[in-house]
Amino acid sequence: MAEEETNNNQYVVLARKYRPQTFEDLLGQDALVQTLTNAIKNNRLHHAYILTGIRGVGKTTTARLIARALNCTGLDGKGGPTIHPCGVCENCKAIAAGRHIDVLELDAASRTGVDDIRELLDGVRYKPTNARYKVYIIDEVHMLSKGAFNALLKTLEEPPSHVKFIFATTEIRKVPVTILSRCQRFDLQRLSVDTLLQLFHKVLTSENIKADEEALQMVARAADGSARDGLSMLDQAIVLGDGKVKTDTVIEMIGLADRTQTLDLFEALSRGDIDKVLKNLEGQYKNGANPLIILQDLINVTHMLTKVKIVPNALNGEMLSENDRQLCVKLSQSLSVAVLSRMWQMLLKGLSELNISPMPMDALEMILIRVAYSANLPTPAELLEQVKKNSNSIVIDTKESFRAAPEIKAPQAATQTVSQTAEVISINKTVPVNAPQSEVSVQVQTASKQDNGSPCPFTKIDELVQYLESHKKMLLLYALKNDVSIEEFGNWHIKLALSEKAQADFINNLQKILQEATGRSWEIEIRKGPVGETLADKEMAAIEADKRSAAENPLVKAILSEFKGAKIDTITRKVSSSETSESNDENDDEDATLTINYDEDE
Repeated sequence: MAEEETNNNQYVVLARKYRPQTFEDLLGQDALVQTLTNAIKNNRLHHAYILTGIRGVGKTTTARLIARALNCTGLDGKGGPTIHPCGVCENCKAIAAGRHIDVLELDAASRTGVDDIRELLDGVRYKPTNARYKVYIIDEVHMLSKGAFNALLKTLEEPPSHVKFIFATTEIRKVPVTILSRCQRFDLQRLSVDTLLQLFHKVLTSENIKADEEALQMVARAADGSARDGLSMLDQAIVLGDGKVKTDTVIEMIGLADRTQTLDLFEALSRGDIDKVLKNLEGQYKNGANPLIILQDLINVTHMLTKVKIVPNALNGEMLSENDRQLCVKLSQSLSVAVLSRMWQMLLKGLSELNISPMPMDALEMILIRVAYSANLPTPAELLEQVKKNSNSIVIDTKESFRAAPEIKAPQAATQTVSQTAEVISINKTVPVNAPQSEVSVQVQTASKQDNGSPCPFTKIDELVQYLESHKKMLLLYALKNDVSIEEFGNWHIKLALSEKAQADFINNLQKILQEATGRSWEIEIRKGPVGETLADKEMAAIEADKRSAAENPLVKAILSEFKGAKIDTITRKVSSSETSESNDENDDEDATLTINYDEDE
């Protein structure tokens, strides 16, 4: 008798005491309830179900509810399967208590072997003793061994009509597809913070316990969508708060950063007030805040502000506390999306740094110092706009800034325009710059058979290079530029120094191309000795000269001085010409493009 009184007076944790007893109590799983309702109503019950979702969302509870729904006999003992089990018939009470002889539960985490499954399946061929269906509930089914899954396959595919299987797992990807294909799958959804708050209010009202709303919101967020985790933390908070759920108790219990202090910290970060940032951080750390939680909260605030900035109606969301709203109203006007995006990227990058740091607090301080330092820096668009305003309408003269491109004549069909684009510096931003035009005309003539008295169609090596490029003779072009130095060229004669790395058939291939292009053979004189300056060397020297010339331009110089570490990457000239004009006015304008690369973290 004393033992019975002890058992009757034993405390039952909230997660067990308020476990759903009906499908109406099952929160956040409307799709599952509707599917089962229709299946029972239309007598289309599947022989196997698999329930998946994170821990604490009600997989095992749902399995037991399904077992009750299938076996409920009603108050008069004559009822059939129902989505509203009575809870008072013998089958309902026995299943709820976990002692029904025809509803067998197996924990696959502790019984993973093939022998365990065979033992379980030995009773499949026997009809249920008291219930309508014999129900097999296997929890954490993904833990079964390969042999156990194989033993289950045949029975699962063609079970007797009186048998139902219900599987539960948190790792659906570990379940073989051969098992999945034989089951009807239900994905139990992660519970929202709103849903968890409704559950907490219901439980606390039943328990007649008072709670701070902010404390409940903290617990709901920390539960991460799990009803069981939320109720367990709520249980602990009640004990620590001596019968009341208090905000400071929850902060201390979970190791959370104080929300008000976090909002003050973010505001100091946005102003670049490093001294206040470090003092705030030190105070939170002394009060037991976890550095990782502080950083995650700052990321959350950044997201909240960005969302309010883009969608102002989000300010009226139920999940925002009054302090959150005040911060959003205060900072959403002063912080641009570009600045918030930069903070988001830096904080997110800091998350990985914090996870690998042996001293998390030191790492967090360095991360926040970096973010606060960057707060006062203008965005690239603002900086370039400022540079343009300070440049006093500078005009870039391409004829002074860049070297003139030579005229090229090659044996092709007609005159054509070669277009090159003036592109200075390579950054993530693209800014148009006005610059005068510079034109180069390329005369191309048709190649034909030449007699010995004909003038040589190639007068300069550049014309041969142009011909190889237009005919896509890339291997020969590469060798001509890099493996030889041209000493004489023209009048059907070439004198060159040949590098040791040149291919053995280079001279034969060059002779063949010249024969095809000009209609007669050329005299190729090979000089022995060291190779001099190659065409590639000359091109590189010309590019470097262009870069030096471009760097002297006032606007380019101003950009390079503002972006520390930036440098000119490539320069391409945009040259245009017309058939009716051989020269251009020096004041003609053309569009050039500046592109500059830099690291925002610096």
